[in-house]
Amino acid sequence: MRTERVTVSLPSELVAAARDAVRRGAAPSVSAYVAEAVAARQLRDRSLATLADLYGGPPPPDELDAARRTLRLVPPAAV
Repeated sequence: MRTERVTVSLPSELVAAARDAVRRGAAPSVSAYVAEAVAARQLRDRSLATLADLYGGPPPPDELDAARRTLRLVPPAAV
């Protein structure tokens, strides 16, 4: 894959978390960590666009919440 150098500004806390991920071996580099985050965002945007096409607009919030719970993308609600 061809790469391109870009300059971005991030909050210090995010940079620290990315560097910590590299130190722990969870990412090979800060660049790889950021690239993975951008790719995840693009996948999310495409998925939401697909749902919008299926629903003829944004999916209802209650259905999105149910899907997130089913896919375990959010912690269970406190009882």
